[in-house]
Amino acid sequence: MTRRLLAEKRLCLATHNAGKARENAALLAGHGIEVVTAGELGLPVPEETETSFIGNATLKALAAARASGMVSMADDSGFSVAALDGAPGVHTADWAEQPDGTRDYAAAMAKVERLARHSPDRKAWFSCALALAWPDGHVEAFLGEAHGEWVWPPRGEKGFGYDPIFVPAGEAQSFAEMDPARKHAISHRAAAFRLLAEACLPRG
Repeated sequence: MTRRLLAEKRLCLATHNAGKARENAALLAGHGIEVVTAGELGLPVPEETETSFIGNATLKALAAARASGMVSMADDSGFSVAALDGAPGVHTADWAEQPDGTRDYAAAMAKVERLARHSPDRKAWFSCALALAWPDGHVEAFLGEAHGEWVWPPRGEKGFGYDPIFVPAGEAQSFAEMDPARKHAISHRAAAFRLLAEACLPRG
């Protein structure tokens, strides 16, 4: 299958999440690509109705591309715990939802600990799907993962989401304890972005 190369030097990041926007913008900046976010453009947040990370990333990227008229990139990511049969997975953000509409990731991490504490299996992983969509409906999508284990109590203040309870394989620090540059080098998002860059970003 022939991949479509990205010719544009500016695209829309289909996110209202400041942490995701920051990490994705940093990855794209390394390729000379500027970004504007869906939040900055005032675009609505589409309902995530798919059952996979690739499906939800594609849905969000297409919605932003059609609404903005720009090539758009969307990220759908989540945290999975082996002892919970892969949950929260695609429902990662839902576990943090509060009655007032805000998200409390401290509560979500506590839920993981409460449900998985009695299992000897500490394996966990982050998944990230990146979808690049054009206004004509063409989509390129990629999936990256970072494997390791979940820990308790939470450690570190540098990350976001479930980062404080995840230690990647071969590392001593949690994602939230790491220098951001170190996390970006080994993260699920970086893994997905490497695949996207190899397939769709022009070289030099």
